Amino acid sequence: MVTVNIHDAKTRLSQLVEQAARGESFIIAKAGKPMVRVTALDGQARPRRIGFLDGQIEVPDDFNDMGSAAIADLLLGPE
Repeated sequence: MVTVNIHDAKTRLSQLVEQAARGESFIIAKAGKPMVRVTALDGQARPRRIGFLDGQIEVPDDFNDMGSAAIADLLLGPE
């Protein structure tokens, strides 16, 4: 695995990213001390799935009012 100085990595970033995308990982070092390893992602980033729990959970009809009496007792004291 190749080690690249941080200054060289800045000037050759595009080339190094292409290299990592091909599977050739490299290390970026600062003052000769290894700091990070750059590797390709395993695959494409997964898109967010909206509604993936649809039908698996139920929200009660009184969800917005749940616990309101207990909260009022805590804030205002018992009636």
